[in-house]
Amino acid sequence: MMTGALSKSVVFITGTFISNNCWDEWKSYFETKGYTCIAPAWPFKNASSEELRNRPAIDGIALNTLTSLTDHFASLINELPQKPILIGHSLGGIVVQLLLQHELGIAGVAIHSFPPQGINRFWLSFLKAIWETMVLFSSSKKTYLMSFNKWRFTIANGMEYEQQKELYYLYAIPESKKIIREAFKCAAKIDFRKSHAPLLFTSGGNDMLIPSSLNYSNYKKYSAGNSTTDYEEFKDHGHLVFGNHAWKKEADHILYWLSELDS
Repeated sequence: MMTGALSKSVVFITGTFISNNCWDEWKSYFETKGYTCIAPAWPFKNASSEELRNRPAIDGIALNTLTSLTDHFASLINELPQKPILIGHSLGGIVVQLLLQHELGIAGVAIHSFPPQGINRFWLSFLKAIWETMVLFSSSKKTYLMSFNKWRFTIANGMEYEQQKELYYLYAIPESKKIIREAFKCAAKIDFRKSHAPLLFTSGGNDMLIPSSLNYSNYKKYSAGNSTTDYEEFKDHGHLVFGNHAWKKEADHILYWLSELDS
């Protein structure tokens, strides 16, 4: 539990390969519950998904790293009148963990989060899904756009074909190769023993990109006894919690968890 009223300001942090417009339903829903919400675009991504997909492969997006992205959100947060609640999806979950480590949030939620350094990431399903996105033997000066087939089976698995196609058109964008590669290095290091603001992990039992076991390992790694760390698995959910039935169920659980912190 927390003393005093919990902040009603929320910063949504997008993951890789997806546009920040994915948070539109979440923002509207949280705003009906009294929250003030923003979902800032990553650097060089402040455009429509279609426009970003049609840009040349050599683009500013390719310059993004995990360090620069974390610094970007830290700067945005420092301009806010109060510390916000941080909610991140996928790689945005690591950014939430890093920002909380720097005491830049009043609470945090990591949704189907990319595992930081210090978690055993040698799970076959995870490595198989992530290997292509790292594109290790290609130029880091060029962006990488996930194919629709890759999207279907790793990001939007478990959905009908037509819905997968629709969400690819709505959300899919090119990504920096540097940011994926750096997520395996010390830039993604978390001090799990340090006291931190309340942190909730959620996972999907059908997540083909980041298995629930990795999210659970991430959660269990925290050892500061005076800090709140919680975990919830949604057994029938895949990786994508936008544009389908999964988002509302997870959003409701997060809202409940926040209300409990504030009680």
